[in-house]
Amino acid sequence: MRTVTKDTITDVFAGYFGTDTDPRVREVLVALARHLHAFTREVNLTHEEWQKALEIMEWAGRITTPERNEFVLMSDVMGLSSLVDMVNSRADATSSSVLGPFHVSNAPPLAMGGDMKRDFGGEVLLVEGHVRDTAGNPIAGATLDIWQTAPNGLYSSQDPDQDIHSFHGLMTCDDDGRYAFTTVKPVSYTVPTDGPVGEILNAAGRHPWRPSHLHYIAAAEGFRTLVTEVFPDDDPYLDQDTVFGVRDDLVMHYESRPADTFPDGMELSGKVKEDYLQVTFDVVLANA
Repeated sequence: MRTVTKDTITDVFAGYFGTDTDPRVREVLVALARHLHAFTREVNLTHEEWQKALEIMEWAGRITTPERNEFVLMSDVMGLSSLVDMVNSRADATSSSVLGPFHVSNAPPLAMGGDMKRDFGGEVLLVEGHVRDTAGNPIAGATLDIWQTAPNGLYSSQDPDQDIHSFHGLMTCDDDGRYAFTTVKPVSYTVPTDGPVGEILNAAGRHPWRPSHLHYIAAAEGFRTLVTEVFPDDDPYLDQDTVFGVRDDLVMHYESRPADTFPDGMELSGKVKEDYLQVTFDVVLANA
């Protein structure tokens, strides 16, 4: 078409696809163009605003590394990551939640009852539970890839003073689907604000805080892999998570326990001399 107008450009775009285009590719790209074009008309997007958006994307590309993905972070703070999680979650399984931009692959093995706290300060947290299917049956041999920030609020990939696998562990559940480990109580922290995501948050008058949490990737043969998080119910940012990751079934209560009740069979058994925290979190996986 030689004469394209603001009212016809979306249909013209849709007509430019080849006859052998994958139907799903066509569906996604046409829908994307339709929404982008409608957005542009709705807000009367200016050349300066369009140019600013391109500069932000270019900036995100320049600072993205294997350890920090600014595009993922941008998706997180815009709510896109959580929305993708929610539309793909199963109602009969544990809710998924954002992976985040700081996951480190190839976590070292974490034995049953093992400890991730090591020499770091902070309150000891005992985490235990089971991995089950939607019928309530234990999933023997399920794996949990677990990670969190250090007490300074930084992930290992952000902090040159930490080992790259600090506060990361890969645990295999026993025949009853049970897991148990100790760590330090997670802390609230801010997402990075020294890049384009920080500029977006500032422009919107939004804070960069996330409530404290533990990250899990739960996997087992024959089941859908689950990426999720666990949040304490007393965190001040629970209702203001800047990446929209909180779900009702992921909010847990940390119980304070006296030191003399710390269980046997753990790496820290006999070494805990002060009150500690305990939380139980069961993971439910859906069939693949």
